[in-house]
Parts: sequence; structure tokens; C-alpha cells
Amino acid sequence: MTAFVPLRTDDSSHTPDEGRPHSPPRSGRRAPRMPRPPRIATADLSASVAVFLIALPLSLGIALATGAPLQAGLVAAAAGGLVVGRLGGAPLQVSGPAAGLTVVTADLIQTYGWRTTCAITVLAGLVQLALGCVRVARSALAVSPAIVHGMLAGIGITIAVAQLHIVLGGSPSSSVVANILELPAQLAHPQVAALAMSALTLALLLTWPRLPGRTGRMLRTVPAALVAVAAATVTAALAGLTLPKVDLPSWRSHALAGLPEGPALGLAAAVLTTTLVCSVQSLLGAVAVDKLTAGRPVQQGRSDLDRELLGQGAANIVSGTLGGLPVAGVAVRSSANVQAGAVSRNSTMLHGVWVVVAALLMVPLLELIPLAALASLVMAVGIQMVSLHHIRTVTRHREVLVYAVTTLGVVVLGVLEGVALGIAVAVGVALHRLTRTRITCEVAPDGVHHVRVRGQLTFLAVPRLSRALHLVPPGADAVVELDGSFMDHAAYESLHDWQSAHTGRGGSVELTGRTGARLAEPHTRDGHGQASHCHCGPWTPWRNHHCESPETPPPGGRRSGHQLASGISSFQRNTAPLVRGELARLAREGQRPSQLFLTCADSRLVTSMITSSGPGDLFVVRNVGNLVPPPGEESGDDSVAAAIEYAVEVLQVRSITVCGHSGCGAMQALMNTEPGGARTPLKRWLRHGLPSVELMAAKDRPGTRIAGRAPADATEQLCLTNVVQQLEHLKAHGSVARALEQGALELHGMYFHVGEAQAYLLTEATSRDAGEGEFFDRVAATALHDAPA
Repeated sequence: MTAFVPLRTDDSSHTPDEGRPHSPPRSGRRAPRMPRPPRIATADLSASVAVFLIALPLSLGIALATGAPLQAGLVAAAAGGLVVGRLGGAPLQVSGPAAGLTVVTADLIQTYGWRTTCAITVLAGLVQLALGCVRVARSALAVSPAIVHGMLAGIGITIAVAQLHIVLGGSPSSSVVANILELPAQLAHPQVAALAMSALTLALLLTWPRLPGRTGRMLRTVPAALVAVAAATVTAALAGLTLPKVDLPSWRSHALAGLPEGPALGLAAAVLTTTLVCSVQSLLGAVAVDKLTAGRPVQQGRSDLDRELLGQGAANIVSGTLGGLPVAGVAVRSSANVQAGAVSRNSTMLHGVWVVVAALLMVPLLELIPLAALASLVMAVGIQMVSLHHIRTVTRHREVLVYAVTTLGVVVLGVLEGVALGIAVAVGVALHRLTRTRITCEVAPDGVHHVRVRGQLTFLAVPRLSRALHLVPPGADAVVELDGSFMDHAAYESLHDWQSAHTGRGGSVELTGRTGARLAEPHTRDGHGQASHCHCGPWTPWRNHHCESPETPPPGGRRSGHQLASGISSFQRNTAPLVRGELARLAREGQRPSQLFLTCADSRLVTSMITSSGPGDLFVVRNVGNLVPPPGEESGDDSVAAAIEYAVEVLQVRSITVCGHSGCGAMQALMNTEPGGARTPLKRWLRHGLPSVELMAAKDRPGTRIAGRAPADATEQLCLTNVVQQLEHLKAHGSVARALEQGALELHGMYFHVGEAQAYLLTEATSRDAGEGEFFDRVAATALHDAPA
């Protein structure tokens, strides 16, 4: 029995393969849906508690910083956890009231009032839904990181300066400039009690994560934010200090969203600003969570950013309608969720449940929290938003001007105005870089002329490029060193024309990068002497590259013959010289493959690519559905049995691998074909897959699983089960059975998920996993058994 170690219990973030498999048309019958019993992993439960303990004080603090009712922070936290947690495309990202939205929300409340601010939140959610439906989420990531980091830094400075007044026992003004001007007077007359509780909170926030030793490691499992606020609350209560505390009015008087009131242009700008900040922060947070989970043994699938935008929009509609703050992905809570070991969206949703419970049952405890403690907590978050790492990064990439202008614009003018200024400066910097190109021509001691281009090659640099190229004497050897990442058509034509003329006069031209690596030539000739502009990468599909002129399509619109000839010509020109020696050795010595690799005929499976193998390494057999006909049923199907016999007895391979794949059309045909009908060659061949269908349907057999999760659908379940069944068919072949008995052969099952570009190997059962079916485990940073390095 083969089994697996369950690592995930929720596969709702799994995305099946896109694209059409090579299957016959589907019948009207739906494939049966595999039952998935609702289970919550222990890791999700513990992670949800950890995130809740961080979210509770932060939500109250952000509501305090915006001037909104304190319940609004709890409403937003619950909506972010429950709605985004269920609908979002980043399962491990935690959403709620975010510090990045504090300045925007505070300004809206000052300008329009609370009920209209809630209506603006609802409208922003509707805009997010529309953006998610038109699938523009990836486009939002095109904004320069310097602008995003500058926006967050400006918001952080605004938050820190405003909350400093509350820390000192006063109240902030509506603008940063006014807060800075009033700060000296506030520093001269601080409230000692509020300042003491703020100092205690900040001291614990700084020291708690740095507690040394084993005891420190145990204590650090409790969130620093919770410890700091709880310690300040207990100290204030025991000391009997008189200072402002949390005041949660009755939920009966909680204000809900009202109809928006105000000038239409101002409301539209407010909705745009809220949408921009919520969306960008959430999408960047989702990408950051992907990076945090990239090093896990069992990686999560990449976030679906369009679905995440839809989830954020739905949450903002719910939060605004119920009188909550705007919702966005929150970096602090998301990183805590990942570090706590969360494995699915259940942790995010449970954290929302705990917030609802606290809002209903813990009001007396929450009203003991000093406002100064919450203000110091939010001030610390604001200071952390001004990241030294981000400043060093933008400085290294020469974008510090964009960062500084955006930050200053957000602080002085506002978020939308600051971002607009940052975009304008970023465009100006980009144009300046495009026009600043340095071109030199030097002669090396060996007589080779070196033309060096530093910067981007655009039409503006063509005159200087032409002058430098014509300094190279006719017939001389030349090296053109390109140090840019962009070349427009005018520069390309100029370089090509000069190269053609120079080589025609007996000279030579080599194009290199800055490191000296040779680049693809800008213009080559195909086997017919015709111009070819093909610069296709090694795995570029034919349908996506443009090796032929689109203006002259061949009759009937089909190009496969010409593409084949062009591909062969490219092989002879570029690849054959590199492999000719190895192939000559194989021609002399014969083939000695280490394993037989039996896989599907699907065009997306490139065996040499997914096994990192080369000529002579694999003896490959491909057929529709990677099927192995059992002995005695080979009538009309002797080729597979003959290949197995030849590989085992003549080539003496040491292993046989049966490789299935996701989205297999043969498996879909097996599930969707009605009994009876014409016995076509395809149906006669697919009869060898019927035992796999029967094995999957067996009620007394646990289902096959993959990397700790259930299969995404019935088709994937059959693809996995089919690999297991074909291995059983292999064992029934006489040559295979004898080699297995002698210990000279090993059998392996493999599954390749096309959409994830991820390989999985069938693993052996352990005692604690017995009875849980077969388990395909992820192959990460290791090679297949016996596969060539």
C-alpha cells in the first residue's frame, strides 16, 4: 500500500490547468464531484488565534487614528476575515482595517462625515468588483515600487505625527503641517499618565521580540502588540490612573452607511483614492505572501490577483454597509498568519469569527484599554512603514527622487495628489534615461574595434550610434557591446544595415552584452536565403513566435511545413554544433538508457525538459493516456508490450516510470464517453484505462491524494489513480516481474501538473499513513531517481 502524509486540508486555492486538452467533445453528463469532508487543520486553528490577538488591538487603534467609531475597526476586521477569507484569491493573506488607509479615511471623515464615508467605502468596493471582472489586477502591479513605497512612507509619517499628540495626552489636528506646528506646545505640557502608558507600550513593542534564551522563545509566541496593550491596560487599572480609555457605544446606536452627500467631483475623487490605496496595498500584499510561502516544503499555488480584487471589493461593500472602515490586505497580520503555520484560508476566516465573538462578548474588557496605548501601537506601525530597506533599494536603483517626491506629496498634499506627483516624476525619470545614452568606439591592442553602448537604444540615439559605427574601418573585426535592455525599431534597423554592409566588405561583427556574453544576431538568413527575424527562446511555442512575415501568409493560412523547415534549420545552425560530439559518441557506442519513461502523447509534456535529461538518457514510450495494456490483451496493441520487453531484457534499464499529467484528455474521454456507440480506434485503445475508472470508484479503497491535498476534481483523481493502476499492469508483464524479483528493476509513478510546472512522485506508505490511499509527493530541488544530472 502506498500512502501520503497529509499536509493540507483545504485546496480551495488550487487552480486546475487552463487550456483545452486533446479530448473528444464532452457529452452532456457532468463528471462526478469528489466529496470533500470539511476539516480544519490544527495549524489553521492556532494561526487564527495568533492573528486575532494581533488584529484586535490594531483594529481598535486604526479606528481611533481615523476618528471613526471604534466598532468600525472591529466590523472591518470581521468583514476582512470572513468575506475576503472566503472569496479572495490569496488564501493566506489577512485583510482588515489597514494603517495605509488611515490618512485617507480620516480625511474623508473630516470632509464628509462618517455615514458618507461608509457610502464611499461601498462605492469603492463596487469599483473593485468591476476591476476584478475586467481582470486588470496584474496591471496594477505595473506601478513603480518607488511610488508605492513612497506612498506608504508618506502615510506612515502622517500617522506617526498625528498619533504622537495622543501619546502625549492631546488630540491631533487634521493636517500634518498643523500637527508639526502644534507639537512644541504639546511637548511642553504633556499628560504624565498618558505618556507613561505610551512609553510602557512602546518599550514592550521593542523589547518583546528580542527576549533572549529558551524562555524568550516561548514568550515570543505571544504577539508583542497584545502583550504591550494588555500590560498598559493592567498597569493603568492597578494604578488607578485617570486617562481616556476605549469607549464602545452600544451596538444599537451603531451608525450604518447613508446616502453620499457632497459635490459629485469630490465624491468621485474620494472613491478613486480609496479604491487605489485599497487595491494596490492588497495586491502587493498578496504578492508578498507568495514570496513568504515560496520556501515551504509544500508550496501554495500563486495567488489569483483578480479573484483577490473581487474578494476585497465584496468585503468593502459589506464593511461599508455595516458601518465599518475600508478593508485591505494587511502585511503585519498576513506575515503573522504565514509564520504561525497556516495552511489554508480557514485560518483567515476563523480569525474573523474570533473578532465577531470579541465584539459581542468582550466589550467590558476592551473598554479598559487606554487610548494612549492604542495610539502608541499605531504610531509604531506608522514608523515601521518608513522602511530603511525600501530607501536603500530605491537608492540603489536610482529612483530616490521618485520616492522622495511621492512621500513629500502624500505628507503635504494628500494620498492621491502625492501618488500623481510620483507618477509624473517617474515618467520624467524614465524619459530622461531613454534619452541619455553613451556611445564610444575604441580600438583594442589586437586591432578589434569595440563599440560600447551604455543605456537604451532609441531613435534619439541613432545619429550618435551611426557616427560611432562608421568609425570602424571596412574589413575590420568589430565587437558591439550593448548594455541596455531596450532597442527600438529605428536603432535595430540602423545596427542591422551597418552589420550587413560591414560583413559584405569582409569584416566581422559580434554582438555582446556588458559581461561579454554573445547575443543573438539582429538579422540572420534561413536555409532559403530569405530574411529571418526569429529570436525564439528554447521553449517558445510555434504559435506564439513570429518567424514569418505576417503580411504574406501561405495559401490556406497554415504554416506548419515552413515552421518545421525553419525549426530544423535553426537546429542545424545553433544546436547541432553543440551536441554533435555527444551524438557521435552515442552513434559509436549505441544507446544505454538508464530508465524507460512511459508517458502520455500530450504535446505539453516535454520529457527531456521535465527530467533534465539529454540524448541517450531515456527510452521514451508515449501513447494516449500513458496506458500499459495488461498481458493477454495486447491484440492490436503489441507496441507497448514490445517496448517494455525490449527496454527490460535488451537495454536492461534499471527503472520504469509511468508519468501521468493534469488535464489529460484521455482520462476525460474515459469519464465522459457513453457506453456503446461506434468502436473507434480511440475507444478500443482507451478500454485499457477502464480498470483505472473501476479502481477510482471502489468504495472500500481510500482515494489517491497529491502533496497533502485532495485532487482538484474527478479528472485529476482519475489521472492520479491511472498512474497507480498502470504500475499494477506493468508488474503483470513477465519480463518486468522477473526483473523485479531479481532486484534489478524499480518502478516509479509520477504526475506532472502542467499549469504549475510541478512534478510529483508516488511515495511509499508509512505505518501512520496506512489506509489513506496513494500519495504523490512534490519534487522540489531533487532529481528523479536514476535520472541523469
